[in-house]
Amino acid sequence: MTGNGGPRHGYQYVTLRCVPRVEREEFVNVGVILYSQGADFLEASYRVDEDRLRTLFPEVDVQAVADTLETVCQVCRGVTGGGLPTLGGLGRRFGWLSAPRSTVVQPGPIHGGLTEDPAASLAALVERLVG
Repeated sequence: MTGNGGPRHGYQYVTLRCVPRVEREEFVNVGVILYSQGADFLEASYRVDEDRLRTLFPEVDVQAVADTLETVCQVCRGVTGGGLPTLGGLGRRFGWLSAPRSTVVQPGPIHGGLTEDPAASLAALVERLVG
């Protein structure tokens, strides 16, 4: 995803999935984390569609999902304290956030690409993958 001919940076991203019943491995995409070392960029964006989640997973705690996604955004920004980990640089934070876990909000596999504008690429990925 490129724009107007500026320098292109490699990036990695993961899709964040809401997996209310981990044992069934059914999920709905709810967010994206994008990391670009070359652009010094780490950011997450999410959309919680309560109606969609409740239609597919009536038992899901939508507020807990939203709270978890906001915590992901805080970790991306380097916020610490209050139970948040102290992880250092952007790469370490992305590594921690993208590590597999068995929780209601899980990262999918890591994918990559090139971009001139990481923020625009993040917005485009959220639109395409989350809706």
